[in-house]
Amino acid sequence: MGTYRLDVLFNPASIAVVGASDKLDSIGGVVIRKLIEGGFQGKITPINPKYSTVSGLTCLANLGRSDTAHDLAVIATPAQSVPGLVAEAATTGCKTAIVLTAGLGQGAGSLADNLLTTARAAGLRLVGPNCLGVLSPAVNMNASFATRLPPAGSLALVSQSGAIAAGIVEWAQQRRVGFSGIISLGEAIDIDFADCLDYFAEDRATRAILLYAESIRNARKFMSAARRAARIKPVIVLKAGRHAEGAKAAATHTGALAGSDAVYDAALQRAGCIRVLDLDELFRAAEVFAAQASFPGDRIAILTNGGGLGVLAVDRLIDLGGNLARLSRQTLEALDAVLPPTWSRANPVDIIGDATPDRYAKALACLMNDNDCDAILVMNCPTGVSSSREAAVAVIDAIKLMPDRRRKPVPVFACWLGMPDDQRKLFGDAGIACSSTEAEAVAGIMDLVRDRRQRERLSQATPMLPASIVPDRTAAAAVIRRVGAEGRTWLSPMEVSTLLTAYGIAATPVVQASNPAGAAKAAQQFLETGGACAVKLLSPDITHKSDVDGVRLNLSSAKAVRAAAADIIQRAKRLRPEARIDGVTVQPMIVRPKARELIAGVAVDPTFGPVILFGHGGTAVEVINDKALSLLPLNIAQAHELIARTRINRLMKGYRNVPAADAAAVAETLVRLSRLVEDIPEIVALDLNPLLADETGVMAVDARIEIDPALASRGVRERNARFSVRPYPRELEDTVHLPGGVELFIRPLRPDDEAALADMLEHVTPDDIRLRFFTARTTMDRALIALLTQLDYARDMALVAIRPEDNAILGVSRLMGDTNGKNAEYAILIRSDQQHEGLGTELMRHLLLFAAAEGYHRIYGSVLSENQKMLQFCKSMGFELKQSLEPGVTLTELMLPAKQG
Repeated sequence: MGTYRLDVLFNPASIAVVGASDKLDSIGGVVIRKLIEGGFQGKITPINPKYSTVSGLTCLANLGRSDTAHDLAVIATPAQSVPGLVAEAATTGCKTAIVLTAGLGQGAGSLADNLLTTARAAGLRLVGPNCLGVLSPAVNMNASFATRLPPAGSLALVSQSGAIAAGIVEWAQQRRVGFSGIISLGEAIDIDFADCLDYFAEDRATRAILLYAESIRNARKFMSAARRAARIKPVIVLKAGRHAEGAKAAATHTGALAGSDAVYDAALQRAGCIRVLDLDELFRAAEVFAAQASFPGDRIAILTNGGGLGVLAVDRLIDLGGNLARLSRQTLEALDAVLPPTWSRANPVDIIGDATPDRYAKALACLMNDNDCDAILVMNCPTGVSSSREAAVAVIDAIKLMPDRRRKPVPVFACWLGMPDDQRKLFGDAGIACSSTEAEAVAGIMDLVRDRRQRERLSQATPMLPASIVPDRTAAAAVIRRVGAEGRTWLSPMEVSTLLTAYGIAATPVVQASNPAGAAKAAQQFLETGGACAVKLLSPDITHKSDVDGVRLNLSSAKAVRAAAADIIQRAKRLRPEARIDGVTVQPMIVRPKARELIAGVAVDPTFGPVILFGHGGTAVEVINDKALSLLPLNIAQAHELIARTRINRLMKGYRNVPAADAAAVAETLVRLSRLVEDIPEIVALDLNPLLADETGVMAVDARIEIDPALASRGVRERNARFSVRPYPRELEDTVHLPGGVELFIRPLRPDDEAALADMLEHVTPDDIRLRFFTARTTMDRALIALLTQLDYARDMALVAIRPEDNAILGVSRLMGDTNGKNAEYAILIRSDQQHEGLGTELMRHLLLFAAAEGYHRIYGSVLSENQKMLQFCKSMGFELKQSLEPGVTLTELMLPAKQG
């Protein structure tokens, strides 16, 4: 149900506490006392047949006795009673419910399943079960058994764990950090992470969203919501369970390396979230994001009264990828005029241990005047010469007098070593992020930098695929069909070679031989050119050939090849008598003495679906453990980012007499692998190891591919459902002919359409812009246009009409669905000089076909009532026109038939 009724959950007018009691150790009793102590101003009704009053309030026997429907019911009763109470809440018109009770079970037929079915039928939203509750400080609501209500503020917390949520509430009280809302999801049978991300992303009172997660159930729903939220505001995630045992007996190197937590890390990075590793880091991020928004740049000026402290701060800054600001000549001269001659005359600006409050204020004013400083960290070591508290006051006052000649105020952060509570309160009341150590302070600043960098990365206009990638999908599909028909799951080396060749991935030629004589004969074609050969065991039952010494290299004669093949086959039969031995493969030795051994592969994670791995390859790949992962699909920019996250990337850049490897060819190979897995959904595991890379390009020396033939029988939408980030939907591409005979190409909008979309908007009149966006816009900035092109192809879909002769975009239709996949809002815009040609009809028709295929029930849109042209168009497409609650706006609505099957 998405964000439906979440506004009521966080701002209810009336609350019923079912299971309320005067017992001090009763959960229901704690909840009602906390609601009263917190100062909730709405109606509070205790429900318990055992009492006539609870906490001085009239207590009712059941919800049916109430004369009004409650916005929220908090249920704290034994597990067996909960389904009946939820049914009662639904019957009496309750809008939301929090189930604190644990022990309702999981899965079909459980108590939890029973109450979810009842709630959904009535539109009742559920939090829990087995949760702490919900806190909404802005309305003084503590509908939980947390000990206190934190102050109102700009942070939202969504926690899977009630204990973590309760701990953060205690910490927030001590640090005076405020929250816009706190929700403990518990088992999250209804309201989940994605719903809360959607809600808080649009909540104007929320500056940043904190998540504590132990697991994600619906990966695509989560990724869609996280990706959308992270483009609007910071999303900071603490994911627990980083060292869970996994991948102990994976069949491929990729499967062994792609541990569960590494995949979560890749998913959070793809979504644009900031990951923290423990509560200390979460608290640090909470404090800094509560006080300061992200800022442009990463050039940091450091002002300190201790040289050693400044050096430590610089070390931490460089470790985390920041940069020291280079002070301008004017700034150095200004500092010379106000500081003693012994000051450092460099950044960090060391104003000496006897620095007075006045010296702090004057030095800070000089730095705030320097437009080459993106942020300033002011640090203080307590001494007996000068008052740290008075220095804090001076810094705060100086910030209030920040020079107005700057283009934008510079953010200032404080680090007061051993900071007493009174000094922390001074900075907190002034809205300045403060820390008690240099490491914490710098890490907090870099959290803000990471957030800004993430959002810049997410808005890049990157081609989905290089123009050079034109795969032979037909040839690849034929191989897969043949393997599936034979009941096999592993492709032979020859079939792997065919598949890779079809997708333009360079691979070593391979020939199969069933016996030693055949191997010697096959080797002749490679030996005649003066090269050498490799002979490898061929067995569908032996995954890693090196486990049975099944590889021989640098064989320079037919006789050596024959002997090696005989030894390999004989040894395999002795060591693995149960295994099927199909013979050997013969390949030419690839002589690239300065090539780097890489690994590239694909595995399927049970939560997030297909992931791609890249790193240092070779037989010791697990021991070296130099790898990075990304979700699929992958574009060129993401491929380069993946490479950059590994240590082998530094070796690829070249050193001494070793030329740099062709990084562009490596990145393109990764994108080709991505396209292969997108096009051939039967692939469940893939290894290229080693993948050799040097200045001449890349070459896969050894490769393995595993398939699941059962996936072939599924439709396109079902097969793509395994991707947590939906691949570009090529199946929606279509050529249409307008009534006048004009041919156009309709396809989904892509990130690399940014320039074409900007050009289209240049051909839309200001009045048409006003009618579409409900506001007068003379220009559309690049950031907004980039945002419009960044789609997840799941909830967000946009179709464009392309004129083939110049690739101009003539029109766009857009669909924005809710997280539950039931309702979607449409929008449409046609170039002003292309209207009345039937283009809008085609774009809307294709959009509605997509909506029906996705299973949406209701399509709606808001149209200015003065826009009679659009309203008549909507009527012609079957939409019903309704009066909107917003003056001057008409609601258009179309109910789609239920999807069959």
